[in-house]
Amino acid sequence: MLFTSFEFVAFLACVLVLYYLIPVRFQWILLLVANVFFYARSGLYGLLFMGVTIVTSYAAARIMSAVQYHMDDTVKAHKEVWSKQERKAYKQQIKRKKRMIFIGCLLVNLGILAVLKYTNFAIANVNGIAALFTGRHSIARVNLVLPLGISFYTFQTMGYVIDVYRGKAEAEKNIFKMALFTSFFPQLIQGPISRFGELSQTLYAPHRFDFRTVWFGLERVLWGYFKKLVIADRIVVAVNAIVGQPDIYSGFYVFCGMLFYAAELYADFTGGIDITIGIAQMFGIQLAENFERPYFSKNIAEYWRRWHITMGTWFKDYLFYPLSASMPVLSMSTFCRKHFGVAAGRRIPVYFVTLVVWFATGIWHGASWNFIVWGLLNAVVILLSQECRPLYEKFHERFPGIQKKYAYRIFQVVRTVLLMSSLRMLDCYRNVGLTFKMFGTMFTDWNMTAAMKGLLQLGLTAADYAVVAVAVVLVLCVSLKQRRGSIRERLYERTAAVQYLVVFALLFAILIFGAYGIGRSEERRVGKECRSRWS
Repeated sequence: MLFTSFEFVAFLACVLVLYYLIPVRFQWILLLVANVFFYARSGLYGLLFMGVTIVTSYAAARIMSAVQYHMDDTVKAHKEVWSKQERKAYKQQIKRKKRMIFIGCLLVNLGILAVLKYTNFAIANVNGIAALFTGRHSIARVNLVLPLGISFYTFQTMGYVIDVYRGKAEAEKNIFKMALFTSFFPQLIQGPISRFGELSQTLYAPHRFDFRTVWFGLERVLWGYFKKLVIADRIVVAVNAIVGQPDIYSGFYVFCGMLFYAAELYADFTGGIDITIGIAQMFGIQLAENFERPYFSKNIAEYWRRWHITMGTWFKDYLFYPLSASMPVLSMSTFCRKHFGVAAGRRIPVYFVTLVVWFATGIWHGASWNFIVWGLLNAVVILLSQECRPLYEKFHERFPGIQKKYAYRIFQVVRTVLLMSSLRMLDCYRNVGLTFKMFGTMFTDWNMTAAMKGLLQLGLTAADYAVVAVAVVLVLCVSLKQRRGSIRERLYERTAAVQYLVVFALLFAILIFGAYGIGRSEERRVGKECRSRWS
């Protein structure tokens, strides 16, 4: 069920009404049933793999927790008997046992993800190499269906297992509550990737009906629908037209497509997250924020601290830091310091870990080389920016007041948006060589005058462009206002008439200006294939 389908709206309304009618002790059970129904609508096939993830993660966490408690009791009981060496040896033995359980769980669940998501990618690369030597492909593709949200729920559940292994989270004793954490339906499609310690505080708690909470959630849901239906699902028509015919649309068209896609991606992704967080809030459940006005970032590092926040923190906490502190990387640092100097010993391991993390980030977004190149290019730009920091500092020392000038801050923001939009062309064209070719046409075949006239041949009318422009300006204004605090909080302080007027105006705009009708569902489907954040 798509968020924008009438089926989903009806499903959500039924679940929400039942949620506040039944006794509060059964609310989490209703949500679990709703999760199963929602997921089953995408195919019973996926329930099997999710079930394996739930069972193995639950079992591994419980066993690791039991082993830890047993160790603590044993050490306490032998405190006066064991020597320091005996106690240390016993702890090392238990630690190895926990590590084996932990690694086994990771291998099973990440293995499921790897097989389903990357098998055909591996086959394609093997066939490509074989074709260089034999002139023919040797391995047939496997017909595998990728279950809905598998990347999101796998990473979320593995984060829980890692936290239990590290002793940062208690193992959940109820397997059905574990299932609810893994399968919470609003966040299956686009995230956010929640942490067990944070989500469990409100996910399992009883919630009495509170008008303010439900109203705030509804406002955010409608705002999400506005961004998705009025902006994203309208402008995707032009994006698909430009990307789908690279022989016709080059130069200025590519530049327009790049900016259109930036608007579409932001509206679709943040709109989906608004709907997700809003739905959860209507149930009294708090999800982590996933965006913090990323298009106001002044550099790429800041951008990635504001965009898809939960994904970035997941890779940072569960991959970057462990890799940085691993023995191979520490040995690399020692080797580089010894043979190439202190500066190299400090930089090379950081470069290596950064490239590995961004390689993983890229391939997590999609099993193809364009995503890998996209990830590595992000890493290269971030590392180059870090290396150029002394130059920036000297520039700012030379011109001490420039950072306070509004024009300079606008330049930094525009520069970041254009840089990130350029990298995201790899999302759209999907072919690395074609992407660089089309990027080059922006400098060799600008044809702005002709392209301006041809924008109306991309499937959108002048009225469509006007609607998108007004909607984008509205989103920009709201983002600027949010820097001073929650707009919903300030709106709630106004009279009821003003609140109802704003909500009905938003609903009216969605119904009147939303992208509906024959052909729109197909455009939406094709547009989804040109985005970098599905599972």
